[in-house]
Amino acid sequence: MKTSLLILLFFISFIGFSQNNYIVKTDDGRRVLLKADFTWEYIDGESPVLSGTVKETSKPVKENGCSLAQDFVEPELDKNIQMQLKRGRATMEDIKKKVAKEYKCEVEDVVLLSASEDKAKGAYDFCANGTKVSYKRNGHTIVKKGQFL
Repeated sequence: MKTSLLILLFFISFIGFSQNNYIVKTDDGRRVLLKADFTWEYIDGESPVLSGTVKETSKPVKENGCSLAQDFVEPELDKNIQMQLKRGRATMEDIKKKVAKEYKCEVEDVVLLSASEDKAKGAYDFCANGTKVSYKRNGHTIVKKGQFL
């Protein structure tokens, strides 16, 4: 009994130490977690804004409480990931429909502000009905940030 408990404890600790996750700092000062399964994510709460996708002007336009630039362009998402999410109904169109339904507005009124996603999970910031909201995706499940289910 003692040996089996000792072996079990050894294997549990071995699994914990076998993970090769590294924390690195980018040139602009953000911290990134590099995972053993060749994925990465930002440790700091802010998701990055991709250069070239969002154009800023000196004069923001107020649109129902969300201040967006006049020539604001939604960030482009990875087409391969969106194709894989199509089967589970978790594409960007499906997420926008859910946000529009929860905030009682049209799908066209939901604007994607920023996105960070990979195959397993994603984080999205929207402007819906004049309110900035955040949603997360874990697999094919889409929930409001801060909720469990």
